Amino acid sequence: MNPDIVAIDIHTHPQTEEFLAAMGARRRQMGEHFGSERKPVSFEEQAEMYRERRMMAVLCNSDDESISGVPGAPNDLIGDAAERHPDVFIPFAGIDPWKGRAAIEEIRRCHELFGIKGIGELNPSRQKFFPNDRRHYPIWEVCAELGLVVMFHMGFAGAGAGKPGGMGYKLDAVRAIPYLDDVAADFPELNVIHAHPGWPFHHEALAACWHKSNFFIDLSGFAPRYFPEEVVRYANSLISDRVLFGTDWPVIPIDRWLNEWEELPIKPDVRPKIMLENARRLLDL
Repeated sequence: MNPDIVAIDIHTHPQTEEFLAAMGARRRQMGEHFGSERKPVSFEEQAEMYRERRMMAVLCNSDDESISGVPGAPNDLIGDAAERHPDVFIPFAGIDPWKGRAAIEEIRRCHELFGIKGIGELNPSRQKFFPNDRRHYPIWEVCAELGLVVMFHMGFAGAGAGKPGGMGYKLDAVRAIPYLDDVAADFPELNVIHAHPGWPFHHEALAACWHKSNFFIDLSGFAPRYFPEEVVRYANSLISDRVLFGTDWPVIPIDRWLNEWEELPIKPDVRPKIMLENARRLLDL
């Protein structure tokens, strides 16, 4: 790892044509919800954007083919991008939890070929599963065995937002307690990332993070000016060792996140933990 790196964005989404195609109908819906059209961005452009800011970025992938019928973008694209830009990109693999044995084989393949550091972002709302469903426990077992981090989207779902019936996506599976808290309890050797502050269930996320040392929260998907006050207070104190910088790029532009972050009353000794040190330790970089 380059010693000049000042931050690790734990949560970004590739925007090449392949990844945009894998979004299916969500591409237009999410563009409308967030007020910005999803346009193609090459891996080279994304890498340079982070390189200029002396940052590394986790590349997240997802696969909801069992629910949507649309195949996910190949994980090989992320693996290849990380091999071409090892100074910037950290690869996570996307899997469909409903694919069972095939999902496990894909995790092992990506770990062997590309040295992935984790899987995710898994999305219980969009992929229509509960993290604590015992049918999916073999997946978490393999991740624990391989030392992989598992990232779960939790809290309000952008997918389907603003559409009648939310396009069929429900918010019941994106609560930290009991769903992700159960996984952290049942797999103490597995590090899990609760992606996003978790509004409107953020109190549950804070409690689970304070309670379990293998439970991490990333601050992606929300502009910092809208962080709930409790999230800022706990990140600044009791759980400062397990909070991670993340943007959810391109949902939140990097510079907007950074500029609004500077306005928050975060202690000087906590800022480097959240921006860099916690992720470096978690990912063993």
